[in-house]
Parts: sequence; C-alpha cells; structure tokens
Amino acid sequence: MKKHIRRHVRNARYIIYKETLLDFKEHFWTFIGSFLGIGIIGLLNGKYFAAYDNLFLIGSFGASSVLIYGAINSPLAQPRNLIGGHVISALVGVSVHKLLPGEVWLTSALSVSLAIVLMQITKTLHPPGGATALIANIGSAKIQSLGYFYVLSPVLTGVMILFLVAVVCNNATSHRSYPKNKDWFKIWKRRYR
Repeated sequence: MKKHIRRHVRNARYIIYKETLLDFKEHFWTFIGSFLGIGIIGLLNGKYFAAYDNLFLIGSFGASSVLIYGAINSPLAQPRNLIGGHVISALVGVSVHKLLPGEVWLTSALSVSLAIVLMQITKTLHPPGGATALIANIGSAKIQSLGYFYVLSPVLTGVMILFLVAVVCNNATSHRSYPKNKDWFKIWKRRYR
C-alpha cells in the first residue's frame, strides 16, 4: 500500500514539476507575436481613427491573441476558426442588431447564441467570436453605425493582421509551428501561383 501511495505522490510531483517549468523561448515568441499583432492594429487605429474612438481595436482581438500566440496548437486557434469564427460572428451580430434595434438585452443574447451555433455548424468555433457578435450590439454608436462594414473593418482586417503576424512569429523558430496543419497553405499556393 505504501509503495502504491509513494508512486502516486512521485507521479503527482513529476506532473506538477513539468507543468510549472518555464519555457523562455515559448514565452518570448508569445510576447513578440501578441505585442506585434495588437500593436499594429493599435497603431493603425491611432493613425486613422480618433483617439477617443477605438473602432479598429476591439476587445475580442485580445482573446484571439491568447489563442493564436499562446495556444498555437489548439484547434480553436487555427486559421479556419480564427477567421471564420470572427467573420460569422460579426455577420450574425450586425444582422441581429439590424433586425431588432433598441432591444440590447435581446440582441446581445441572440447574437452570441446564434453565433456559437453557426460556428459549431461550420466548424469554425473560436471563443472570441462570441465577443465579436456582442460588440456589434453593445459597441459605441460609431461601431453600430458601420452596419455590415463592421464585418470588413475592423473585424476581417484586424483578424488578417493578427493571422499574418501569427504565421511569421510562430514559425520564426524550429520549435513552434503555426498553423498546425499546413496543407491549407499548399492548396492556396497552388491555386494562386
């Protein structure tokens, strides 16, 4: 019995040890990627939009950065999910806001719920997409006045900036590889060459 307990204690200590190891290279590239991705979007926002109106820099991009720079092997961080999840959610958020104007509690709940279901159906589940749908309903008057242009800018434009930075930073070293499945790039390259 004592051997059994000792073995479990030894296994638990090993697991705790492995989980608390710091991988400085991993953390360095996570920092560089997220800093550049959000920094570029913020710089564009500061140059082309008023300082008081953070139109181009939406909150869901911060959550996406956690996934695409910090959890690069997660299925939720892959390009299909990143781009598709945000675009679908933005379309849903704007559509629901246009169909039911003035009822923020209803449009917010309906937008997020429909966005989640559509992301599940299309296999583009990306948790920050729920925030993108919500922002279309609770964002500033400037964001709401964009209508479907919200889907193109800030959402699609910002997501593409985050994605391009993720490809560069996450492939800068041999120990990181993004996206997980690079077949999409080979197909894209053959089509557009």
